[in-house]
Amino acid sequence: MGNAYYFLGQYEQAREYYQQSLAITREIGDRNGEASSYNNLGSVYNSLGQYEQAREYYQQSLAITREIGDRNGEANSYIGLGNAYYFLGQYEQAREYYQQSLAIFKEIGDKPGEAKALFNVDLCFKKVQ
Repeated sequence: MGNAYYFLGQYEQAREYYQQSLAITREIGDRNGEASSYNNLGSVYNSLGQYEQAREYYQQSLAITREIGDRNGEANSYIGLGNAYYFLGQYEQAREYYQQSLAIFKEIGDKPGEAKALFNVDLCFKKVQ
């Protein structure tokens, strides 16, 4: 339900469902689901323009994905962190996170992920120049 509301642009409703998901995944000890919930919450807060809050959720997602060895999840957490820093106007930091995601996407052979990361790195280069 959270994803449906998110893609409809109804971010407050999406946030409520993602918070519920987070509570449930914590309760049942689903670390992968917990990381995904944090990542989704980060996306919602980015969309709401609350970039510091988004950054905190992406950091929590990153910590869990590293802990459980989810390389794809880790790369996506880096993308989210890059987005938060990009919107905060901290382009060098954003670029570093995008480059970390790029390295992981290359390592795991995720071509669409590589393309997304390269696109974001390029956006940062354009902002810095």
